[in-house]
Amino acid sequence: MGDSSGDSVSIDMEDAMSFARKEHLVKTGRGCVSVSVVGDPDKPALITYPDLALNYMSCFQGLFYCQEASSMLFHNFCIYHISPPGHELGAVAINPDEPVLSVDDLADQIVDVLDYFGLGIVMCMGVSAGAYVLTLFAMKYTKRVLGLILVSPICKGPSWTEWLCNKVMSNLLYFCGMCSVVKELLLIRYFSKGVRGSAEVPESDVVQSCRRFLGERQSPNVLRFLEAMNERPDITDGLRKLRCRSLIFVGENSPCHSEALHMTSKLDRRFSALVEVQACGSIVTEEQPDAMLIPLEYFLMGYGFYRQSPFNVSPRSPLSPTSISPELFSPESMGLKLKPIKTKISVEV
Repeated sequence: MGDSSGDSVSIDMEDAMSFARKEHLVKTGRGCVSVSVVGDPDKPALITYPDLALNYMSCFQGLFYCQEASSMLFHNFCIYHISPPGHELGAVAINPDEPVLSVDDLADQIVDVLDYFGLGIVMCMGVSAGAYVLTLFAMKYTKRVLGLILVSPICKGPSWTEWLCNKVMSNLLYFCGMCSVVKELLLIRYFSKGVRGSAEVPESDVVQSCRRFLGERQSPNVLRFLEAMNERPDITDGLRKLRCRSLIFVGENSPCHSEALHMTSKLDRRFSALVEVQACGSIVTEEQPDAMLIPLEYFLMGYGFYRQSPFNVSPRSPLSPTSISPELFSPESMGLKLKPIKTKISVEV
C-alpha cells in the first residue's frame, strides 16, 4: 500500500499501469481463446468481454486508463481480458472450415479459461454483446460468478430491425470486408452522435481511435461473432434466477437503452442497480468512463473491496465526502441492497 504523501494516488496509478501484460492462447473444448492477463494473479479475478468487433484495447482502455478507476481495480483484482475468437491484437483469419460457434459455445469457452488459470469464482465485466455472453455464462455456471458489471447489456433475441441490419452487415463483411459502411454502422452502435461528429464538428479522439482499431480487425472473424449474436436466444426468463449482484450501466443514447431497462426490470431488485448516463452511447467505458466511478466503487465496497489510499484521494474520488450524494450513505448503497441510481452528466454547449 502506498504511503500517506499527497502524491500517493499517482504513484499507485503508475504502479498499477506498470503491471506486465501477459498474453495467453488458451485451448478450450471449442477452439482457442486469447486472454490478456494484467496484474497480480494472487488477487481475485475480474474477467472482461468486449462488444462485437472490439477487444480489450478498444473497449476497456478508457476505463482502465482512468486514474481513479485504475487505482481501484488494479488494487483489488487481477484482470483477465478475454477476446472473442479472432478478435485479439494481431489475429489471423480463422480457418473457414472451423465451425461457427454459438453464444452457448462462447459462454462455455469462459469456464475452460477459468479452469486453465485455476480460477474459482470471478467478477465479470462485459459490454453489449460481451455483456450477453457473460450473463449467459452466469446463468449456466452460477457458482463461478461473484458479480456482474454490465455495460449497455442485451438479453432478448434480435428484433426484426436488428436482425435485418445484422444481415446487411454480414453480407458486407463477407463480400467487402471491413469497409467504410460497416465501420459507420458499428460506430453508430458504439457511440453517441455527439462524439461521432458532423460536418461542422470533427469526431472525437476516442471515435478516431476506434475507427483505426476496426480497420485492423479480420472481417471473417467479426462475421462469426456477428452471426452468433444474430442467432442468440432470449434469456429473459433466466434473469430472475441470478443470485449474484448486478450493476448495469447504459448510455441514454445507446441502441441498447430500452433493452437494458427491460433487463433491469427482470432482475431481482434486491441484487441489482441501474445507472443511466446522459449524452452517452453504448460503450460507456470509452465515451464517459468517469460516470462509472462512483457507482462502481460503491458496488465493489459491498464485497469488501476498497481503494488503496482511502485517506488520500483526489476531489473527484467517490471516497471524497464532498462528492458523495446523500442517498449513497444508505445501507442499500453500501452493498446490503443496491439502490437504482440514475446519473446525469451535464453537457457543455
